[in-house]
Amino acid sequence: MQYRRFGRTHLQMPVFSCGGMRYQHSWKDVPLADIPAANQANLEATIRRALELGINHIETARGYGTSELQLGEILPTLPRDGLIVQTKVSPTEDPEDFRRTLTQSLDNLKLDTVDLLGIHGINTAELLDWTLRPGGCLEVAQAFQRQGRVRFIGFSTHAPTDVILRAIESDQFDYVNLHWYYINQDNWPAIAAAQRHDMGVFIISPSDKGGHLYNPSPTLANLCAPLSPMVFNNLFCLSRPQVHTLSIGAARPSDFDEHLHTLPLLAEADAHLAPIIARLEAQARSVLGETWLNHWRDGLPTPENTPGEVNIPVILWLRNLLLAYDMEEFAKARYNLLGNGGHWFPGQKAETVPDLHLADCLRHSPYAQEIPALLADTHQRLAGQAVARLSNA
Repeated sequence: MQYRRFGRTHLQMPVFSCGGMRYQHSWKDVPLADIPAANQANLEATIRRALELGINHIETARGYGTSELQLGEILPTLPRDGLIVQTKVSPTEDPEDFRRTLTQSLDNLKLDTVDLLGIHGINTAELLDWTLRPGGCLEVAQAFQRQGRVRFIGFSTHAPTDVILRAIESDQFDYVNLHWYYINQDNWPAIAAAQRHDMGVFIISPSDKGGHLYNPSPTLANLCAPLSPMVFNNLFCLSRPQVHTLSIGAARPSDFDEHLHTLPLLAEADAHLAPIIARLEAQARSVLGETWLNHWRDGLPTPENTPGEVNIPVILWLRNLLLAYDMEEFAKARYNLLGNGGHWFPGQKAETVPDLHLADCLRHSPYAQEIPALLADTHQRLAGQAVARLSNA
């Protein structure tokens, strides 16, 4: 395993982290006695495999159902100085609710101290305010820090980049969990800001939110050869020294295996990446056109500033991936989450577009005339059964 300094925490962070949202028994809280022995054995085998590989960062959240409770059965049995344990708790309007939830989280893990506490899902300006305002959730977390129950405090986010930047520029956090992959590089300014503040940078779910790379389209697989799309994306992210670790949401011990092929390539990452990136870019230009690629985002409104709260930027982004790389399975899954994702994945699908008047909100777009038809066509291609977030399943 390779390790990187995790910003001002000075923790030596493995470049892969063991994320705890896929091996647990249930997304809902259930008593420990109701958890099948086979599931607990699989979780423990997954943790032991991670540690065997040098992946000593174990990351979970209060919102991951039984994950913390089940980890509390194994983590206290392991050498504590060899572990970096992280959990996450969502901010609440009433900081006492946050305090109670954080207490439950730490009790579940059965550890005296967690190394990293993330304020989970600072996805809107309001949630950031609940966190940072005097007497807010951050002050509660800092009280636990003074008690020695938390070492470092960061935040996780699915927010627009401007909200992430506001959180980083507050200089109140030691690290950030955020999205950044080959197919979605919007948050690079936030990563650059995190580096300026010497914060740790943790990339959320690169193989799932980065394109369902465990089940890539044949087109994407061919373009990424001789690497798998998963290894290509890992290498793309880790080629930037500003990125410190990528989450592997392992459901079983073998889920680490493909990721390990990334490690021997890191020393010459640019040489491996350059021809693949050239092919991916050429494919996108060929299918979508260079002018569209350079300007499709220009002047697009946010969902809250769009009639019907249609998420125009996300829908057009998914259309691009569908057309350029045949990423139908990923595009359908993300598209049908619209309307069900809350502040984690905001906005609505395009089914109401024929009844909406979009001219005013699109007045700054060079494609104002074409976009309504593109949205309607994308809805026809991708619409299907509604998809719920895993934590709501």
